[in-house]
Amino acid sequence: RLMQEAGMQIINIPVTFGSDPDRQAEREKELTDACGYLGWELHKEQEGTRSLEVSDVVAVLTKFQPDVIFFPHDQDWNSRHIFTHHLVMDALSQMPKDFRCRLVETEFWGAMEDPNLMVEGSCEQVADLVAATSLHVEEVARNPYHLRLPAWMQDNVRRGGELIGGQGQAAPEFSFATLYRLREWRNREVKDVF
Repeated sequence: RLMQEAGMQIINIPVTFGSDPDRQAEREKELTDACGYLGWELHKEQEGTRSLEVSDVVAVLTKFQPDVIFFPHDQDWNSRHIFTHHLVMDALSQMPKDFRCRLVETEFWGAMEDPNLMVEGSCEQVADLVAATSLHVEEVARNPYHLRLPAWMQDNVRRGGELIGGQGQAAPEFSFATLYRLREWRNREVKDVF
C-alpha cells in the first residue's frame, strides 16, 4: 500500500533464511519470488546463509537511509522475530545522532497489547498478499498461512476497532486491516508519534 499510494520503494532485508540448512536456499528462492511478485526489491546483506549481525544492519541503515523500518515487535513470540526486533534496535543505537526514521512494529505470531495504528487493506491488496505468501511453497505446505491471512486481517478489524478506536466504539466499516505500533527514532531513542 505504501508503494501503491505513496510511491515508496520497498526493500526487503532478510535477517535469516531459517535454522534448517537444508531449507535455506529454497527459502531464499521463495522470498525472491514473493518480493518479485509484489514489486519489492530484495537486498541480501549477508553472505551465504548466515544471519545478519548488528554491524550488518548498521551498514544497511547507512546505505539506504530508510524513512520507515518495519520489523517485529519485541513480544512477537517467535524467537527469530524477537531476535530481529532487538537486532534492529541495537543497530539503531549505533547510528549517528542525527539519524531519524519512523519505526513500524509488526505482529504475526503474537498480538501486540498496545498497537496504535490500524491500516485498511483492500480486497485487491489482500489478494496480492495471499498470492505472494503462497509463493513460500514449503512454508505454506506445513501451515497454510496464505489461506488464513484474510481471516487474520478480518480479526484485526475487530481487535483494532477497540484497541485503537477505543473500548465500546463502533468497528470500522472496512473488512481487512493490519495492526502496527508506529513510533519514531530520533536523537538515538524511540519517541511516541501520537
